Parts: sequence; C-alpha cells; structure tokens
Amino acid sequence: MKIAGLDIGGANTDLAIVDFKENKINSIKIEYEYLPMWSNNHELTERLKKLIEKICPIESLDAVCISMTSELVDAYETKKEGVLDVVYKCESLFNCPIAFVGQNGVISLDNIKNNPLDAAAANWIATSQIASLINENCIFIDTGSTTTDIIPIKNGKECAIGRTDYERLATGELVYTGTLRTNLASFLDKIPINGKEYRIASELFAQTADIYMVLDKITINDYICDTFDGKPKEKIDCARRISRVVCSDLDYLSYDKIVEISKFIHKEQVKQIADCLNQVVKCQNLDFVVTTGLGKDILAYEAAKLLNLKIKSMDELLTHEECIVAPAIGAAILMDKYLN
Repeated sequence: MKIAGLDIGGANTDLAIVDFKENKINSIKIEYEYLPMWSNNHELTERLKKLIEKICPIESLDAVCISMTSELVDAYETKKEGVLDVVYKCESLFNCPIAFVGQNGVISLDNIKNNPLDAAAANWIATSQIASLINENCIFIDTGSTTTDIIPIKNGKECAIGRTDYERLATGELVYTGTLRTNLASFLDKIPINGKEYRIASELFAQTADIYMVLDKITINDYICDTFDGKPKEKIDCARRISRVVCSDLDYLSYDKIVEISKFIHKEQVKQIADCLNQVVKCQNLDFVVTTGLGKDILAYEAAKLLNLKIKSMDELLTHEECIVAPAIGAAILMDKYLN
C-alpha cells in the first residue's frame, strides 16, 4: 500500500510517500519545498500535484493523510477558514481515501468539515508516533524552519498538556523559534562586541538561516526560504544582513567578527529552547530527549545537552533528510494504522 503523508506548513510543504507491506514500512521517499501560504495559498493544489509527481504518479496513491500548521497564516481571517481551505483543496485533488491528523489521531474527511479546529497545528501528533518507537518515555523536540515542538511521551503515547498552539505557548511545549525563518530581533536584546553591549535594531534585517550559513551548520540547499532583503544566500550576503542587526555593515565589522557574533546568537537561541524544555522536564519528570527536524543537531541537541539530559536522535530510525519531514512520515504511519 502506497500512502502519501503531507505536512502543509505556513512556509514549507513536506511530502513522504511510504510504501507499506504487511503493515510494515518497505520504503520511504520524500520531497519538500518552500510554499509561503500567506501569499501563495492559491497555488497549493497544483504545487502538491507537482511535488507528488516528482516521486510517482498521483493516481498510484492508495491513500493520503494530511497534517497542517498553515491555518495560522494571515491570508486567513480565522484558523477555521485556513483549515477548510486546505481540506477543500486536497479533496479536489485526490481520488483516493484522504484523512487528516487531528489532536486525537486521524480524522476522516467528513468529520474534519464539521470539526475543522481539531486539525489545526496537530502535526506534532504525527511525529510522536515515530519518537515513541525510540523511547516510550521521553520528550521529543522537533525543531523545524520556524518553530520547535517539545512534546512529552509516556508509555508510548503523547501526553502534552496544551492541545492548541495557543495553549502550548504557555506550557513550554511550543517555542516559536526555528532554524531558518526566525527574526534575530525576536529573541535577542543585546550583543557583546569588543567588550561593549550593543542593543538590537528591531527590524527585518537577518534571520536564523543567515547565522547558520555563516557558522557552516546548514548548506545553501537548506536555506529554502526567502531572504529578508531579497538578496542572495551566500555567506557574505548572510554576514552583511547580520551586521545590520547592530546598525552596522561589513566596512566596519569584519567577517571574522560576524562569525563571533553568530556564535553568541546561536547560544542565545539554544538557551531560548532550553528554557521551555526545562519547563516540560520539570512538569513531566522525564529526562530522555529524542531530537528531530532540520535543527535537531543545531538547536534541539544543544538545548538538551545544556540541561544534562539523555539524548537520542531520530536518525536512529530515519535518515537525516527523513527527519526533516518527520510529521509527513508520521502522518502516513497514522493513516496505515487507521485503514487497518
């Protein structure tokens, strides 16, 4: 059985086509691309079709399961409107059985139309299916391009206190910080340079992708989102954007100094995640962490290490590339269980 798992985010759309034989995974093929739903949500149907057909004919799919976080983008007045937009676009595209990842598992097409908010930002439910295979009692950290999920699992089942993004922002189970698209001004107050502390210019000058390009922690192929200034993504361009965060430029700050600044910023973002992780650790009394996502080694691992927790990467089960689209793979796994 060939099942497509889709994770439709606000900025990125991830695809995993999982071939099951006798309810076991035979093969996984993945694709993902940048699709800013705040401006290009009208392209979703066609872009999904093209994404799938990079791997196989869309008619060859036996089933599709979709998770989403795109309902929060400001193209929609409400999250309900956002969910239903995705639902109806997917319904028009697929001729096979389709379902959606919800807060309590898989939701049928008919039920999601009546209860759209059940599917809002529930992709972490799908990822928990994979994390629980590594350790039945753990906290999994999924650091993507934009956000970080910190989800407790006990006895093989997720036990998050917050069920919505709104609730999880209070419980520490969601940190709105990621590997690519996070404005540096959102988590920085001051940067030490040459023995002085410089306050931050709160503008859209640089994002975390610029930091991790300069530090060689991502490649230019990982930098799939737009730059804030519309300029290229080479290291020198990233360094120039970072210099503007302190109202400077590369005539005044050397590239080596930008590297030094970037190392400081990296540590500050790790602390931001560690603060929320510590909140979940204390609440759930868990000391084992499973990391996944694009930032699993860059941020999630470092945050867990800072708290002296036991750590395993989801790449014990998946490849590094598959970890990036873990919610999509989890959605396919949930659909296989649902159909059987």
